[in-house]
Amino acid sequence: MISDTQHLYNNLTFLTSKMITDIRSATITEKGQISIPKSLRKNKFFKEGSKIAILTFKDHVELRPLSEISKNMETALASEKVLAKEWNTKEEDKAWKDL
Repeated sequence: MISDTQHLYNNLTFLTSKMITDIRSATITEKGQISIPKSLRKNKFFKEGSKIAILTFKDHVELRPLSEISKNMETALASEKVLAKEWNTKEEDKAWKDL
């Protein structure tokens, strides 16, 4: 089992390896909304009306400008939406259940 000290060290290593320039907090509302702090909205990618990508990982969430997502990622996301219509069925679940 990992110690609290090792866990803290791992988290700090992860954070500093991403070249963080600022850390702010936000509160999630009842509707699941957050406000990006004013100091961060000065970034050219987070102006009013900007589209962002929300990337979820096992241990964190990242907000990235949609314009910065690679073409490969856009293709993968678009493909997932199209294929989900055919794949999200009871028949498909039954066919793959024992694999």
